[in-house]
Amino acid sequence: MEMKNKIKSLRLAEGLSQAQFCEKIAIPLNILKKYERGWIQLNFLSLIKVTQHPLFEKYTLWLMTEKTSEAAGQISPALSPNGQDDIFKLQITQAAG
Repeated sequence: MEMKNKIKSLRLAEGLSQAQFCEKIAIPLNILKKYERGWIQLNFLSLIKVTQHPLFEKYTLWLMTEKTSEAAGQISPALSPNGQDDIFKLQITQAAG
């Protein structure tokens, strides 16, 4: 999975809008929009901000390797409390609105 899709998946799994996500990791909204559209690559500093934020650190292994280790608390968005069902619902809602 491409990084742009990973970032969007974890954001949606946490139930965050683009603006809320940006506020949490202190990046400009226009930068996130460009990441998620694939217009620019995620830079190292932004990746560090995501992986070191307490809300997102559980996705670090998945972001870097696409692997999980539930025993170590490392999950993918599909394993988050909201899971893929909520991601799918959010995507449908966003597409409709």
